[in-house]
Amino acid sequence: MGTTMRAAVFVGKGQIEVREVPRPEPGPGEALVKITLTTICGTDVHILRGEYPVKPGLVVGHEPVGRVEAVGVGVSGWEQGDRVIVGAITPCGQCGACLSGHGAQCSHGADGYEAIGGWRFGNTINGCQAEYVLVPNAQANLARIPAGLRDEDVVLCPDIMSTGFSAAERGVKIGDSVAVFAAGPIGLCAIAGARLSGAALVIAVDTAAHRLAVAKTMGADVVLDYKQQDVVAEIKRLTGGGADVTIEALGQQTTFENALRSVRPGGIVSSLGVYSGHLQVPLDAFAAGLGDHTIVTTLCPGGKERMRRLMSIVQAKRFPIASLVTHTMQLQNIVEAYDLFAHQRDGVLKVAIRP
Repeated sequence: MGTTMRAAVFVGKGQIEVREVPRPEPGPGEALVKITLTTICGTDVHILRGEYPVKPGLVVGHEPVGRVEAVGVGVSGWEQGDRVIVGAITPCGQCGACLSGHGAQCSHGADGYEAIGGWRFGNTINGCQAEYVLVPNAQANLARIPAGLRDEDVVLCPDIMSTGFSAAERGVKIGDSVAVFAAGPIGLCAIAGARLSGAALVIAVDTAAHRLAVAKTMGADVVLDYKQQDVVAEIKRLTGGGADVTIEALGQQTTFENALRSVRPGGIVSSLGVYSGHLQVPLDAFAAGLGDHTIVTTLCPGGKERMRRLMSIVQAKRFPIASLVTHTMQLQNIVEAYDLFAHQRDGVLKVAIRP
């Protein structure tokens, strides 16, 4: 093998380029994975726009599907060529956060908890929009792809499926009413997760007709266009006063506020969006702090066991996740792929990237 590889590199605000960079070698506890498929996340668009800060020169991307190329000392049970996925969040499995069941906030050996500690790919270490990616704590993070599943079947498991499902897992009970604000890829996964969690009524809110149509296939019973009607009033009418759980899946003031206004007293607002700027909580919607509301946020659960469980759902045909991959492009065309995805053209939901 050569000593370099092609990778999508963050250069500065508004600029990601494909460059030739050094190919990493696995050290103790690490694995080198040859990427066969990856994708672009909304968080990557935040990085491109300068709304989430990362260091210039960083390889971006955090949704790896590939084959084991090599492993370092201390990594056992894997051979070159094994097909794997790795979660967007790579917990070490040994720190206080991991051992307390908060793997997404893994401190990776640091004392105490760190903000967004568990998210490393394309954030604090080089990511996977590249020909190869170096996986930290490989023993805790490599997850074998079951026979019969294609790369396209599992490429969304590392992040958006895990993230979207986590919104439902933080509060939805059998028989609940659930309203999901924004039917982008994350919201569509949240809709599917709510249905699988036992929701009796799932309401999807968006304005893009094609996304609302897909929401129906994901399990939404009712779809609402927020430009055509007062969605808060309609959700309250449909649920008899407010949904048991509302899910915010965009990361904007308006969607967060509408989620808060649409939940019943004592209900749960589950927020998934990555916010930029200043987020405000209106006192009337918050019932001045007296409404017994629960507001939860969730960072994508990772680790090999989480990935195994998600792939088992795909294998059992409980969730048509591959249908969310609407476009496929080559790594050398990733700048065009970012433009397509960021501007939601041509009915795009997710773009698969092939190195």
